[in-house]
Formats: sequence, C-alpha cells, structure tokens
Amino acid sequence: MRAVRFAGFFRELWPSSFGTPPGSLRDFLAPEPYEDAGRIAEYLRGGHEIFSVMGASTDVLGSGRTVLGGDSLFSDGEWIWRGDLWFYVRTHHVELPDDFLARIRKNQYVVPPEDEPRIIEIAEYINARI
Repeated sequence: MRAVRFAGFFRELWPSSFGTPPGSLRDFLAPEPYEDAGRIAEYLRGGHEIFSVMGASTDVLGSGRTVLGGDSLFSDGEWIWRGDLWFYVRTHHVELPDDFLARIRKNQYVVPPEDEPRIIEIAEYINARI
C-alpha cells in the first residue's frame, strides 16, 4: 500500500494502535491563525470520508464546544485527519504539518477528486488498526 500520512492526531486524540503521536495538541498552538485559516478549514471539511462516527466530540482544550462528527476520519488520498481538525485550526490556531499545508495550498484549497480504489485502500488500512 502507498503510504498515508496523518495530520492532527495529537496525544489527546490519538488511538494507541497507530503508534506514537507527534505530541500534545497544546504543543502545536500558534499565537495567530493562518491568514487563510477559513479556506484551510473548508479543505479539511471537504475531505473524502473514510470512517464515519455519529455524535459529537468535545473540545479537548476546554472551550466547552462540541464538533459533530469530530471522531470521523477524512482523507485527500494522501493525508488522513480527524473530523474536528478544522475546528482546532479555526478556534485554537493549531499548526498543520508543513507538507500537508503546502499540499492544501497547492491544490488551491480543493480536495482532489475521489480515487475510489485509493479511498477503499485507506479505509481498509484504518479498519485494520481500530
């Protein structure tokens, strides 16, 4: 299987079956939002759904807010992220991996068209680890 990369799976949100997380969510908070944070959030919300979880996830940083489908997983065929990553980028100014941010911008904030065999491959990879 072609490698997949993970974005936004911090210690507070990381299943142990995926290995070691990059650190705490708090380690990735920027003092200012990305100037294009809204467009980045749109990209994150527009990913191809890999794994759908009904319900809402609570903000682990304590705002008291919840995100519908926050535990769901999305992909653009190369990266995988949680359904609540857009919320953390917009609300708490979470920094994304440089390579992922560059991909989002290179794609002009539009998730590439669905490659169904690739999405199935990613879903099988995820399901084997949950």
